[in-house]
Amino acid sequence: MQIPEQTVGEAATHRRREGLEAFQASLFARMDAACCEQLQARRLAVLIGDRHCLLNPAEAGEILALGGLPAPTHVPLTRAWYLGLLNIRGNLVGVADLAALAGAAPQARGRDSRVLVFAPGLAPNCGLLLSSVLGLRDISEMTQISKTYESKTELAGIVRRYKDTAGTEWNEIGLAALLSDAAFLHVGR
Repeated sequence: MQIPEQTVGEAATHRRREGLEAFQASLFARMDAACCEQLQARRLAVLIGDRHCLLNPAEAGEILALGGLPAPTHVPLTRAWYLGLLNIRGNLVGVADLAALAGAAPQARGRDSRVLVFAPGLAPNCGLLLSSVLGLRDISEMTQISKTYESKTELAGIVRRYKDTAGTEWNEIGLAALLSDAAFLHVGR
């Protein structure tokens, strides 16, 4: 039996089309994977007191300038590092000073001070005082170093430590890890 020449040509065109579609699907999958890897390597760089810290943007909610907010309302019988409650668009958010919790001097509140509210899925009513926000950093360009730190002012919630090419040491604080830290959760006196 002889196959007509036109049918052979259609089959070849069909195979090329399938090959092109598979190539496009593979290309899109690789682009998505590369994009996810880049996003997973990015961290929000902040100063907590004088400590350089990294936060996973997926765990962070909004960041508000402290100057645009009223002072936190003090809650009686709470620890000194628990600054009080802020009313952010009708939601009461408890704000903590991690530097003071670690035993360092309380963070000075200045023009660059910010409040970082935890991601709504994590803890919508919890926030941290930041001395300043430094932008985004890529941890794939840093060297991971030992998590142990010889200091009496160890911040709670540190999950990893890095050193950048300039020699600056960064503490990555896991906000989810912070929420399981007994000292952080015990705000009452």
